[in-house]
Amino acid sequence: MIRLKDVQKSYGRFRLDCSLEVKPGCVTGLIGANGAGKSTAFKAILDLIRLDGGSIEVLGKSWDTLTPRDKQEIGVVFPGNAFSGQLTVKQLIPVLAGLYEKFDRGRFLSDCERFGLPMGKRTKEFSTGMLAKLKLLSVLSYSPRLMILDEPTSGLDVVARDGLLDLLREHMREDRAILVSSHISSDLEGFCDDIYMIDDGRIILHEDTDVLLGSYGILKVSDEELAAMDQQYLIRKKKAPFGWNCLTGHKQYYMDNYPRMVVEKGSIDEVILMMVKEERV
Repeated sequence: MIRLKDVQKSYGRFRLDCSLEVKPGCVTGLIGANGAGKSTAFKAILDLIRLDGGSIEVLGKSWDTLTPRDKQEIGVVFPGNAFSGQLTVKQLIPVLAGLYEKFDRGRFLSDCERFGLPMGKRTKEFSTGMLAKLKLLSVLSYSPRLMILDEPTSGLDVVARDGLLDLLREHMREDRAILVSSHISSDLEGFCDDIYMIDDGRIILHEDTDVLLGSYGILKVSDEELAAMDQQYLIRKKKAPFGWNCLTGHKQYYMDNYPRMVVEKGSIDEVILMMVKEERV
């Protein structure tokens, strides 16, 4: 559904240089710290910036060969208000109907009611959370094959986030795909099939989410334990007051061979902190 191969783009000292793939039937997450390159990658996919090198395919085609009908199969959510602030939700309906052949008015009205969006209120008066709901519901109203979502749940409370993520899960089929970024790691852990981690414009990790959550861990060891242990499966290490924190993708190996070692399950947030800031083994 999306394929980036050796894509390059430079802005002063920053340089994007990455490859990634979003496969049909999959929800793929793109994570990283602010400024790591997530938004630049999204803009490159949508042909909003000129590349310095590499190639991109969307829906199996280069962007310049996508037809207007192809582009109707792509749904995009970016930060900020995507609508005229003077329009009400009710006034958006004919706009969406005119833009998208598959716009489902009944579904849109039902979803807006479900998530408490006022039909007669101008969008400039919406809260951040209300705008986030409206943007996602607008995209879902025409059931695109490919969705590109940059921080789609930002500003939402946990109940609203869960509800919208449930809608996205219902939307998924074998011929559809989603690329999503979020600073809320719990959203990605329960939603994505695989995750790419980007840092300083480069992909530094790609892993299936169940492997990341099931096999990765943080080892807490003393200087002596670190020196004596098998380090072949360590990915990163960080000096700590008691000794070392070590990131591994084979925590079961260390649990089996070093039964007294403290091994903690690695969350996405912990993996990010270890991967982007700490010493490479």
